[in-house]
Amino acid sequence: MTGRDGRRLLRLRRGAVAWERQRPTWREARPALIDETLKRALARPSGNWYVIGSARDVTSRRPFGRTVAGVEVVAWRNSAGRVLAGPGACPHLGAPLKDSRVRCGTLVCHWHGLALRGGPFAGWEPFPAHDDGVLVWVRLDRAGGEAPLARPVVPARPRPAGAVDSVFTGTGVCEPDDVIANRLDPWHGAWFHPYSFVDLDVVSTPGDGGEDGFAVDVSFKVAGRLVVPVRAVFTAPEPRTVVMRITEGEGAGSVVETHATPLGPDAGGRPRTAVIEAVVASSERRGFAVARATAPLLRPLLRAAAGRLWQDDLAYAERRWELRATGRFPG
Repeated sequence: MTGRDGRRLLRLRRGAVAWERQRPTWREARPALIDETLKRALARPSGNWYVIGSARDVTSRRPFGRTVAGVEVVAWRNSAGRVLAGPGACPHLGAPLKDSRVRCGTLVCHWHGLALRGGPFAGWEPFPAHDDGVLVWVRLDRAGGEAPLARPVVPARPRPAGAVDSVFTGTGVCEPDDVIANRLDPWHGAWFHPYSFVDLDVVSTPGDGGEDGFAVDVSFKVAGRLVVPVRAVFTAPEPRTVVMRITEGEGAGSVVETHATPLGPDAGGRPRTAVIEAVVASSERRGFAVARATAPLLRPLLRAAAGRLWQDDLAYAERRWELRATGRFPG
């Protein structure tokens, strides 16, 4: 079976080599190139917007809480479904609003009943919030320190009506830069994740042909020797986001968005970062309509697959931070 671009959607892998016999990629994965690409990403504006979680996790039934860059944030939906957000401590005596109640779109503090409807009240000032349909963002101007933008930099995605989305969240002891650097190193894929990727070849790097991204030919493992070959392009549209977009092969147009949100220090003073990764998958195959119909069953599988990859990749990011923090990073 082939796609419109002529690539075969499914392929029986022939001439497979053992993991230790695949072509080494360490000479191509030049630390200076990864670092230069990271620096360009960090220089792009974010407008002080941070992803706090999945749009499905912010409801009108209960408040959602997350600490972002040391700032307690609470978010919920009003009776019209609009996302509201603000400081996570009650202005009266500091109760944790994430543990409070939402009643008819109003956040009611469970300590003394102070009611918040999303506007300024009793010293509580809201934060700008944005629901992009998959993720919820909050703007923290003091934490970000940039010129604010009215809306976050949301990557282009497949049409919601023709896509299935899933969101995974994990946490690591590292900084957002370490997570972004991991995603801007596509060469590690087949070596570090052999259970998912084979036959990986980075066909272009930032600066080749004027593109500021990595184009990668890679095959996703399905079962046994059955694989799905695709071309994917990695770009960083803002300092805390890397997008992998499938440009050729099965699922062309699908995206994986990796967002790195700083949380704050742990009890030992080490930085903690949340990886909030959104998969927005689409396909022109007729069978994909069935996948959309069974999306509630498919989402846990997508989250589990992302979780397995991020078990490894967070170890990469944490190791990178540890080496940088102790002056031993070789890059």
